[in-house]
Amino acid sequence: MNMIEYPSRDALMEDVAIALAADLRAALEQKDTVSFAVPGGTTPGPVFDALCAIDLDWSRVHILLSDERWVPERNPQSNAALIRKRLLTGHAATAQFTPYFRADMDSTSAASALSVELSGLAPIDVLLLGMGADMHTASLFPGSDGLADALAEDAQMLLPISIEGQDVQRFTLTAPFLRSAKATHVLITGEDKRQAITQAQNLSPAEAPIQTVLSNATVHWSAT
Repeated sequence: MNMIEYPSRDALMEDVAIALAADLRAALEQKDTVSFAVPGGTTPGPVFDALCAIDLDWSRVHILLSDERWVPERNPQSNAALIRKRLLTGHAATAQFTPYFRADMDSTSAASALSVELSGLAPIDVLLLGMGADMHTASLFPGSDGLADALAEDAQMLLPISIEGQDVQRFTLTAPFLRSAKATHVLITGEDKRQAITQAQNLSPAEAPIQTVLSNATVHWSAT
């Protein structure tokens, strides 16, 4: 794990966008279509705002979500809706994007179908992740129903995950596909998350799912 510290959240967001653009450009020099997996949530929004203003050949970039809530895009919890609003705009409006929710399928059937449909995008070229203070990443939550299957070496690309106490099912890229990414960036802020990611290095992926990607990750951190 390589950790980079920033003096402020604004500096972190700007530099992460620059780093991601550099990795995307390098990948575009090597292949026709580049896969770029990103998280949902509000934290990476400023990164997306900066990234979509950078001019590169976005038409050859295929954006994937690291995870999603199993809801249609009109639902305010939809990560796909956030990506369309914050990333698929400006120069990045020409990027390819595959949302996961399928109104005509249950989540298990959709996971199997999408794992086949998107298999040509593996391994992921550029991966951006966040992490919770509980050391989850994507929708790999400690103790969640389906976590063991998602951590398995032979896991398919996408699987549904159910989290106790949450009424909305989640949908996630699995550990082997996250781990295989050629360039991995993890964005965290706050002292609690710095302590958590340090602790995660000494835990198992079942206890700390973020651990599954740390060996090859660049962690970007600011205190605020």
